[in-house]
Amino acid sequence: MTAAALFDGVVHGRAAVQRRAIAKAITLLESTRAEHRAQADELLTALLPHTGTAFRLGISGTPGVGKSTFIEALGLHLIGLGHRVAVLAVDPSSSVSGGAILGDKTRMERLSVHEKAYIRPSPSSGTLGGVAEKTREAMLVCEAAGHDLLIVETVGVGQSELAVAGMTDMFVLMQLPHAGDELQAIKKGVMEWADLVLINKADTDPHAATQAQAQIRSSLRLPGQHGRPENARHGALWQPLVLQVSALQGQGVDRFCAAVAQFRALQTANGQLVARRERQALAWMWERIDAGLARAFREHPQVKSLLPRMQADVVAGRVAASTAARTLLLAQATTE
Repeated sequence: MTAAALFDGVVHGRAAVQRRAIAKAITLLESTRAEHRAQADELLTALLPHTGTAFRLGISGTPGVGKSTFIEALGLHLIGLGHRVAVLAVDPSSSVSGGAILGDKTRMERLSVHEKAYIRPSPSSGTLGGVAEKTREAMLVCEAAGHDLLIVETVGVGQSELAVAGMTDMFVLMQLPHAGDELQAIKKGVMEWADLVLINKADTDPHAATQAQAQIRSSLRLPGQHGRPENARHGALWQPLVLQVSALQGQGVDRFCAAVAQFRALQTANGQLVARRERQALAWMWERIDAGLARAFREHPQVKSLLPRMQADVVAGRVAASTAARTLLLAQATTE
């Protein structure tokens, strides 16, 4: 299917036709073949004027915290309010096929079949950050198709998995009532990036949930009180909220939606939403440049010839890793 045909299906297609076009467009974007990349760039350029109006919500949390259950409850609630929802769930990659394991989609049974929802599991493929390499491009496709609320669900939480905060308008961190020492999350650099924290499964132990809520609220004040407060991620107009929810029971979803609406209105009014997206767009460009340069370096004939010997010398301790790196970079530079 040509880029023009995909564009027409994504932007103007009806129901089933549009759903297939979105799927094919994202598959094209995820392809590593050179001829597909050129077609994908053509498609993205055509789609860009139809993007930018959706709200992008990132949701992360440790495995078992209930992300999929909450996202389904949230998605169905938003659809009931008249929204169209797209979920980009980044699944761990299969060690056999390399594809997504599809666990998230199978857990969102009701949402996945709704005509006003689109769910796309994508393999993380070992990508640093737990976010699929082409997630940003997939977001643009879904926006152009008319989905006004995009949810990016990541594999898990850790120092390297904050990439979702760099591609969404609001970053939500999910915790459990018995998560343990909240200061550990601060150490990992996760909590201070959260625009909102959700304590899920609050119905299982209300006392523990209330205690965790108080502890997290207290810990969220630490980044602004110590070190350099002027560099804190959040300004005086917004202090990250900590809410209790029960995704399984559907409790707290309406309060969460109200908080998201409040955050969106505030960030839009003070210009931070536009500024955030501008920073993200430039960061995305440089990320792709870095990835392209690394790929070109590895594929360079002189580098490919020297690489096995350099690797063997580094492993054997005959050459320092930094020296080997400079030698390989010089080999590329002097033969161009």
